[in-house]
Amino acid sequence: MKLLPLILLAILTCDQVANGYRILGVFPLHGKSHWVMQEELMKGLAKRGHQVDVITHFPLKKPIPNYTDISLAGSLPPVMNNLTADDIQRFGSSSMAALAHMGTMVCQLLDHPKLRQLIQNPPQDPPYDIVITELFVSPCYLAFGRHLKVPVVGTVASVFHDWLSEVSGNPMNLAYIPSMFSVYDQHMSFKERLINVLLSNYISGQMHYYTNSQLEFAKKYFGIDVPHIKDLYYDLSLYLVNTHHSLHGIRPMTTNVIEVGGLHLKDDDPPSPEVQKWLDESKDGCIYFTFGSMVRIETFPKELIQQFYASFEKIAPVRVLMKVAKKEDLLPGLPKNVMTQSWFPQISVLKHKNIRAFITHGGGMGTQEAIYCAVPMIGIPLFGDQRINIQNYVNKKVAISLESVNDVTEEKLTSALNNILKDLSYRENVQKLSKLFLDRPTSPLNTSIFWVEYVAKYGNVLQSPAINLYWWQRNLLDVYGFILAVIVTALGVVLFVLRKLKNLLFGSRVCAKKDSAAIKSKKNK
Repeated sequence: MKLLPLILLAILTCDQVANGYRILGVFPLHGKSHWVMQEELMKGLAKRGHQVDVITHFPLKKPIPNYTDISLAGSLPPVMNNLTADDIQRFGSSSMAALAHMGTMVCQLLDHPKLRQLIQNPPQDPPYDIVITELFVSPCYLAFGRHLKVPVVGTVASVFHDWLSEVSGNPMNLAYIPSMFSVYDQHMSFKERLINVLLSNYISGQMHYYTNSQLEFAKKYFGIDVPHIKDLYYDLSLYLVNTHHSLHGIRPMTTNVIEVGGLHLKDDDPPSPEVQKWLDESKDGCIYFTFGSMVRIETFPKELIQQFYASFEKIAPVRVLMKVAKKEDLLPGLPKNVMTQSWFPQISVLKHKNIRAFITHGGGMGTQEAIYCAVPMIGIPLFGDQRINIQNYVNKKVAISLESVNDVTEEKLTSALNNILKDLSYRENVQKLSKLFLDRPTSPLNTSIFWVEYVAKYGNVLQSPAINLYWWQRNLLDVYGFILAVIVTALGVVLFVLRKLKNLLFGSRVCAKKDSAAIKSKKNK
């Protein structure tokens, strides 16, 4: 009898694997902050019984069943805990051209021996059923879907990119949907709407223009020759987007654009005993401070670090947990109420009852974790979309922004900390927002898996027919133009007829009067 449960479990497991799909995950970007979303999705699919092969710079430390790494680790310079203050300055001035150039560098990884082997000899035992890849600035990797003749799922780690709206057929009403690089909310004045339209169209045009050169990789490695990079986007069957209406506003979405904001959220391992003790003893509250997985706070100028120290010392006995990659490089003079570590289990820390605020650079994943744990924020944006993310939460009254790392002073930071600590409205607002964010019929992971399986089962059935129309057709400009032409023509005809009738009816009387006048004139002579 004891063997019966084991036999049943084995039968269920075999049935699950037999009915599973073989999935190729393509994630060549080496940013850890993006990877956390993709990792949870691929692990979730493997645990569901699908066989997943994952191209990544971050192979699993603990292997799990059905999950195979195709590791690119070491093929690009590491960025985790490796970005200095000088790097931040360069990123801060980046343009669409610079972003696209970074994408082209990632496309060069197609020459990696493991990828060349995969392209030239894809597995056939069984073959792949679907490809999942991140959509950022390397559309060259979309060629995998066409090469393998399978549907493609794209993941988006931020809000839906401006340049994806056209190629997905997703409506982007710029009257109330801010561009991804705009700080406006959904209630814009005329001037803001004008700027929003110009900015969004500029970004989209620039991104498609600069990434179009990546077609050479599609031709070289896949033998695919298409007229424009946009043609590769048309292979996408599904978009999984890291947004949620509670955080990013109401947006129209086509059937194949699915919001899965918070997909990466899960409980961490508990803090180390040292950190746990520090948090438990922080009876007056504790502030958690990190610039994310990549940035090294200790590389910032001495003057800025001194401003941090002075502010943290002023709020004592409130304590601070501060992530520092290399303690030995940190400026001496750390206040006694500050503890540093090279890594913290972030969600476990944010969930602690004594955490009062989160000082953050404004990364999309970290700010979602703060909302998940209902912790108000103080934002110090560094680059990319961080300023926009923070401003979004300022608008929702759950954060205070210091605008830029270059604007930080002891007075500004202390004032922000005191406001967050003493004004209870920030905590009340973030608790309400957290409930809105988490209240869903099913988890983001289960939502993602359902739609991936749906596309694998039924193929490309969700794609919007709008992608087959030109922009003027999607906006009905040709129809409105035709209607206007018909109206103008009809008015012209009516005016012409009226003029003729006028001449016909009144023209003879005028002539008769003239003739009568002429006859009288002759008689008088």
